[in-house]
Amino acid sequence: MDDHIADAIGRPDLVRAGDGLVCLRFETMKVVSALAAVEHLLGTGVVRRGDTLLDSSSGIYAYALALACHRHGLRCHIVGSTTVDETLRVQLAVLGARLEQMPPSADLKLDQSRRVRRVREILRDNPGYHWMRQYHDDVHYLGYREVAHRIAGEVDGPVTVVGGVGSGASSGALATYLRDRLPSVELAGVQPFGSVTFGSEHVADPEIIIAGIGSSIPFGNVRHRLYDTIHWIGFEAALAGSVHLLREHAVFAGLSTGAAYLAARWERRLRPDRTVVFVAADTGHRYVDTVFARHTEARPVTGLAPHAVTTRDELALPWSRMAWNRASFP
Repeated sequence: MDDHIADAIGRPDLVRAGDGLVCLRFETMKVVSALAAVEHLLGTGVVRRGDTLLDSSSGIYAYALALACHRHGLRCHIVGSTTVDETLRVQLAVLGARLEQMPPSADLKLDQSRRVRRVREILRDNPGYHWMRQYHDDVHYLGYREVAHRIAGEVDGPVTVVGGVGSGASSGALATYLRDRLPSVELAGVQPFGSVTFGSEHVADPEIIIAGIGSSIPFGNVRHRLYDTIHWIGFEAALAGSVHLLREHAVFAGLSTGAAYLAARWERRLRPDRTVVFVAADTGHRYVDTVFARHTEARPVTGLAPHAVTTRDELALPWSRMAWNRASFP
């Protein structure tokens, strides 16, 4: 029996999603990361019960950190993106977390820059606060060790992991810990167009930005040399993946999961000898209006294929794929 709801929420499921495909399904993925990070900080004496933990978030990490603070008797202060919705705002308030939300903005870079600036102001006025730095402190890798060991124990044969890059912690950590036990593991990262992380900022997606898997500013937790392949996937293709995953496998997950599923299907097609594990970071509830209500618009996934590119100058919507070959970022 779990002692706190965060343990249950953070425990993922491994679900078959077709021949050679496995869905690593989380209710809220970053709970794993936040819990382990907070427990490490408490265990090493960096923070103590009653301290305030501070960070910036576009949504999921805010909830995860609030749960970790609730469990361990810590205060939580979040500088939230303009994308934080009413459901999350209410949950954070009841959990006792303080939320400062940025004003509406159509510019992701402006939104992120405002949040970082506000975090620095809060730290200046409250030097006793601990800044979690989810995008830069590799303490956020720790929570994925146990998940990686579970994958290694339940999935046979050579494995490819496919997941949104985001802050770098989830997909990077899974590959790192899996390679300790299975050196042949390959890693395919998923990015939205417009993200600086792997150099697609010159290609704009006219539709909805896929939140959480890209960035308009560099993240220190992204280790480019871990990735074998990068898929850049736009809204149109991710919509098709999300709808197909729900229709065919009854997995109700977010837009980044639809993108990862699409990339996973392609990686499996190219390498049918490998089991492809793709990450479903959260449920689809936040995307009912923007994604699933548009299910009749979704193209058949069988008609989608990535543009094979060799340089980032060749990137094109709705989907491009490039062999990254564990290179550093130029």
